[in-house]
Amino acid sequence: MTEHRPAGDGVAIRCRGLHKRFGNTIAVDSVDLDVARGECFGLLGSNGAGKTTTIEILEGLQEPDAGEVEILGLRWDRDESELRPRLGIQLQETELPERLTVEETLRLFRSVYPTGPRVDQLVDYVELGEKRSDQVRVLSGGQRQRLSLACALVGDPDILFLDEPTTGLDPQSRRHIWDLCRDFRTRGGTILMSTHFMDEAERLADRLAIMDHGSVLVAGTTRELIASLGGDHVVEFNSTLELGSDELGHLPAVTRVDNAGAHQRLATREPHRTIPALYRLIDRRQGELTALNTHHATLDDVFLSLTGRQLRDD
Repeated sequence: MTEHRPAGDGVAIRCRGLHKRFGNTIAVDSVDLDVARGECFGLLGSNGAGKTTTIEILEGLQEPDAGEVEILGLRWDRDESELRPRLGIQLQETELPERLTVEETLRLFRSVYPTGPRVDQLVDYVELGEKRSDQVRVLSGGQRQRLSLACALVGDPDILFLDEPTTGLDPQSRRHIWDLCRDFRTRGGTILMSTHFMDEAERLADRLAIMDHGSVLVAGTTRELIASLGGDHVVEFNSTLELGSDELGHLPAVTRVDNAGAHQRLATREPHRTIPALYRLIDRRQGELTALNTHHATLDDVFLSLTGRQLRDD
């Protein structure tokens, strides 16, 4: 495994006005993205948000109906032969030959690249040494994902595209994939990944974009996106009353009011001032507080404020 070289203007991936339609369905709607060299950029959103289609266009697996794409300063319409060997791609579902062993699978993939690490290095890197002679069909889900990631690394790419890399994995397997991603980045590699897991986005992504219905709603660091709520804490409550957003918004330190089904949520800078005032309001209106919870603001709260629903509900 080698160090990756910086080059050009420092932008690894750039797209402008990306648009893709399937029949009457708009899958990607005027998406603009910039991914810096050496960073991990995450696309966060529910199933059907347009993440996979966006990534497949950037990977050169689909053609957009409109828009421009540059990868490492190159374009798919004129530089494909130069660009393709510099990318590593792990699809959302990778079908590998079931009867090949781990080592045979990697030798097959390695044979199509002019340069890259030795197969035995890759096997050890993804910690499949004890499984090198096992056929793919007997591997666990986590082991298959590690093998799939090794296949994406056989050409020693500058950029890794990861589409939902840990879906369906147990916690230990997820952490192993995360460690491999971090190591790739420490050597100067760039990662563009999609996920619908908040913890994955928070742990791995330097910056991320929240997507919904084919559009990028907001982009930035986790800290920046959470700060957009205007408060570091969220107070979630149920009551016997129908409290309006206006009166809740006038409670001390409240910066945003959101509704999530039967719940109401208040973003606040000072929960120790907001909560007593909420109790007094409900008591004054002769109502009853039936549930109350407070927590530090998360990306899920940002998603709720933007879409009106929670990411985990999808």
